[in-house]
Amino acid sequence: MKKLLIALILLLSCYYTQAQTVTSIEIEGNKRTRTQFFKRLAFVKEGSVIDTLRVASDERRFRLLPSVASASSKVEELPDGNYKIIYTIVENFAIIPGLNVSQDVNDDLSYRVSVFDFNFLGQNQIIGGFYAKNVFDSYGFFWEAPNLITRKWGIGVNYQNNVLQEPIFLDNESDVNFRFDSKALEFRIFYEHNFNNRFELGLNVANEDYELLNGELPNDIPARLGVNRTSIVGQYEYNNITNDFQYVEGFRSIFNYSFTLTSSGNNDLLRNFFIGRNDFEYFKRLGKRGNWANRLRLAYATNDTTPFAPFALDNQLNIRGVGNIVDRGTASVVLNSEYRHTFFEKGWFAMQANAFVDAGTWQDPGGQLSDLVEGKSASLFTGFGLRFIHKRIFNAVFRIDYGVSIGDKANNSIVFGIGQYF
Repeated sequence: MKKLLIALILLLSCYYTQAQTVTSIEIEGNKRTRTQFFKRLAFVKEGSVIDTLRVASDERRFRLLPSVASASSKVEELPDGNYKIIYTIVENFAIIPGLNVSQDVNDDLSYRVSVFDFNFLGQNQIIGGFYAKNVFDSYGFFWEAPNLITRKWGIGVNYQNNVLQEPIFLDNESDVNFRFDSKALEFRIFYEHNFNNRFELGLNVANEDYELLNGELPNDIPARLGVNRTSIVGQYEYNNITNDFQYVEGFRSIFNYSFTLTSSGNNDLLRNFFIGRNDFEYFKRLGKRGNWANRLRLAYATNDTTPFAPFALDNQLNIRGVGNIVDRGTASVVLNSEYRHTFFEKGWFAMQANAFVDAGTWQDPGGQLSDLVEGKSASLFTGFGLRFIHKRIFNAVFRIDYGVSIGDKANNSIVFGIGQYF
């Protein structure tokens, strides 16, 4: 009798488990992205026990993909008591041209054009390159496959040859410009612990050369200098962002770092043994059409007394309206805050207006962290802009911002770009 009772309990347990089993997963709406790629990324698998929380997690994971504009899910009970899950995908067009243009107080223009495919081979691999002009010509090539090996592991390779006119800032406030030539090859490994936590670790081999273009240098700075450097580079990202077309909500933290392993050349001026930067981003939906966006950027590097400090004050990087590389430092605190409002939306097209405040402060090379508080190198700008958005193309936001300084500085300029500023 006891054995019969145990057998009956096991039979009922098997039946109950079977009744809660996912026997079919369907992907609808995808055209270019492979169905098998979605199934490989999904937490819910065919044969697993139904779990609505995991279904919601899959839906959110899909929304984070460059090839996906929106994703939804539906759970259907089948006649045999099992379940079918249907994920409906709205795809982005993922072959994206890019353009960044900025103007400084001297009316000099710098620009960068690029083409990237964010859904290469239908597996959300990234491949592409750029050409940039900042007095001299620069170019680079990239390939990243974050989920190439497994759902969690991937690799990436990039090569960049950046040749720029780089101003340096001396105590005598004289104008000095160098020709900066950097050639760098980098290999990275990606690991996605879950859709909130992502890690990158890589090796960067670079050659950097500086050659004086114009200006008078003090005796302790040579007219030509260079360094060969091998560095460990990486990134840690915590992402709790939810995207719904042009609207963003949630929190994200991105930490980038670089440690120099070996270097040879003008080490005293160019070594930068450690460089670290963390972006804290917070987004909030306000009403039906509003979006409040914020970014706090903290940066710190080896604090050498050198005019070639790694963190630049620049239109495209941190403060809209300030100009092209107008100051440098070995530490910085930058806060960007803006309100975006969608005032027109029809079908695939939307327009936003935005008002922003950008503020930042820098630590002088060889200085103290108190420089950040004293604000001798502080900048405060405010302004407004427009966004022209194609809702079916990944990151297809053409932006125009005009920034005006508040305070002693009389700078103002216009900044163009592809993609939101942050």
